[in-house]
Parts: sequence; C-alpha cells; structure tokens
Amino acid sequence: MVNQTIDLVIQLAIMFAIGAAMAVTFVTISHFLSPSSRNPNKSEPYECGVVPVGDARAPFNVHFYLVAVLFVLFDLEAVFLYPWAISLRELGTAGLAEMFVFIAILLVGYFYAWKKGVFEWE
Repeated sequence: MVNQTIDLVIQLAIMFAIGAAMAVTFVTISHFLSPSSRNPNKSEPYECGVVPVGDARAPFNVHFYLVAVLFVLFDLEAVFLYPWAISLRELGTAGLAEMFVFIAILLVGYFYAWKKGVFEWE
C-alpha cells in the first residue's frame, strides 16, 4: 500500500515536471521565433478597423447595468418555468401552488424595480 502511494506521487511529480518543462520550452521558443516590429502603431488598440478616439474608461449610465442585471435575473428565473410546465401533471396541486408562490416573488421583484424607476430612460 505504501509502495503504491509512493509510486503514484513519483508519477505525478514526473508528469508535473514534464508539463512545466514543456510550458517553459514553448514560451521560450515562441519568444525567439516570433516576428518583432518596432512600429508605434503596433501598441495601439485595434477594433474593427476604427481608430480609437478618447478614453476607453468613459462612464456609462448606471441604467444600462441595472437593466442588464435584471434581464439576466428574470431570464434565468424564467428558465425554471419550463421544467415545471413539463412535469406539472406529476407535481399536482402542490407543484401548482409552489409555482404561483415563485411567480409572485418574481412579480414583487419586478414591481419593486419598476417603482424604483429602473425601467425609465430619461
């Protein structure tokens, strides 16, 4: 039993050493074989052929983030409706009641967001 454990540790150490050696070798080879250019345009960001203008850290309106988070939240919650609809006959009245509670909780969250003005774009 002890010999098997020692053999396993040795095998894992050899695999780790080979993996680390391969990683260092590949990075070193790519460093020496890759083409290099001293063009100043090489260090500029490139997106769709459009020259970037201004700061990339421009502030966004918080409504974009709130709507995105609410979309993801309600979209994920809506996914739970599909398995429930498929297994409604097996769940019976108890499953129907639990789903009404679930939808009521979602509606409370939706009306809370609506009341806070998250959906208004002024």
